[in-house]
Amino acid sequence: MSNASNPEIDAKIISGLNSLLADAVVFRYKLQNYHWNVRGRQFFELHAQFESLYTAWTGHIDDVAERVRAKEAAPLATLARCLEHTRIAEEEGTPHDKQMVERVVADLLTIHKSVRDVIEDGESAGDRTTVNLLDGIGDEIEKNVWMLRAWHHGS
Repeated sequence: MSNASNPEIDAKIISGLNSLLADAVVFRYKLQNYHWNVRGRQFFELHAQFESLYTAWTGHIDDVAERVRAKEAAPLATLARCLEHTRIAEEEGTPHDKQMVERVVADLLTIHKSVRDVIEDGESAGDRTTVNLLDGIGDEIEKNVWMLRAWHHGS
């Protein structure tokens, strides 16, 4: 349960978690699309990397949705609702491998900003559970951005 003494901040945390959930759902499907459609000399490497990422984000989606429920609120439960609330663009077409990586990095940075915003609200409210959950996700995002940028600059 949240230790929040301010219902306004708690509502802001729930809203932030649901926005993060929407971004994560769309991002996860985008990663799977890339996994299915990547081509070229880097196929095997990126095919495996995209699968690893969408598998991890499947778990993050569950964790964030369960955190919303633990805060006695309703997580976004349909793709339509997620699409209404996301900041992540769906993929139209099939970009080449470098564009895929660039877009994944951009999406991760968008999500990272949301994670940090909700962490800030959680810290203000004394909501350690939310902060701890999102600290782990934020750390993972930073590592993935570093690794994908290293791949991109080396290819």
